[in-house]
Amino acid sequence: MRRFSQRSSLVTLSEINITPLLDLAFVLLIIFVITTPLLEQSLELKLPKGGRPDRPVNERDFHTVEISPRGYYVFDGKAMTVPQIEKALVNDARVNPNLVLRIRADKSTPYDFVFQVQDMCANHGIKISLRSEARESKR
Repeated sequence: MRRFSQRSSLVTLSEINITPLLDLAFVLLIIFVITTPLLEQSLELKLPKGGRPDRPVNERDFHTVEISPRGYYVFDGKAMTVPQIEKALVNDARVNPNLVLRIRADKSTPYDFVFQVQDMCANHGIKISLRSEARESKR
């Protein structure tokens, strides 16, 4: 009969099974691949036609709120409610008097959702800019 020595048991303990680590790595990779596009995009909107292309401006003076046809609000990439947007805008307007709020609303959005944001800006003296897609040149 062969006896097991302490030396052979140490050899088996020193080998690390990397299969669970690879499984974990692949699961995390799949999760990041799926969630990254969701984090980078905000609302998918179909803006109305009209207006001119943007000219260079100081981006620190602008905030953007996007409004979906179902009444979801996204303020600078974060989903918020109108009172939360109001609180953030009022705090920023105290610091920056040149603040302008860009309103991007889908062309099928009921005007009531847009008006809530416009009214809130009017009450606090915040300038607004309604966004649209540039008209196509007829030349």
